[in-house]
Amino acid sequence: MTKSEREKMAAGEWYTCVDPELDALRAAARRAVHQHNTMAPDERGRMAPPLEALFTAVAADAFVEAPFHCAYGMNITLGAGVYLNAGCTILDCAPVVIGGGSMLGPGVHIYCAEHHKDVALRRAGLEIARPVTIGRDVWIGGGAIILAGVMIGDGAVVGAGAVVTKDVAPGATVVGNPARVR
Repeated sequence: MTKSEREKMAAGEWYTCVDPELDALRAAARRAVHQHNTMAPDERGRMAPPLEALFTAVAADAFVEAPFHCAYGMNITLGAGVYLNAGCTILDCAPVVIGGGSMLGPGVHIYCAEHHKDVALRRAGLEIARPVTIGRDVWIGGGAIILAGVMIGDGAVVGAGAVVTKDVAPGATVVGNPARVR
């Protein structure tokens, strides 16, 4: 039996992102994100209900500022007390788990997909997705970028503007591009 592109994506295999089923899932996410981003703050509260409904799991006190963007939403888990500041983007082609008490500054981006390095395969939409895990009580400064497959340990700090290409140990502080222990 041949796997669908969605099944390949979920299994961490190479898949074609130019696919009707994946297109439909991204369209649903765009609608929920649009509603979240355009609702009056008092009406939206901590998160617009359609956006929350997309996520895998969300603690009752997790808060997502607008604007926000995600690719699918269905792969995002937010723990207790998680705060995502304005302008965060999560391209959740694989699971993204953000542990309780973690805070993301404005404009933090998390990318799970890696496009193929071969031009013809990249042009055909071939990519692979790897999960991102952010532990408990992590602080990620504004404008930081977290790349596919990265794990950030509990209590770590990622400096503003850092590009995190490798795992970060619990309690470590990393800064720069590429991010290195300070």
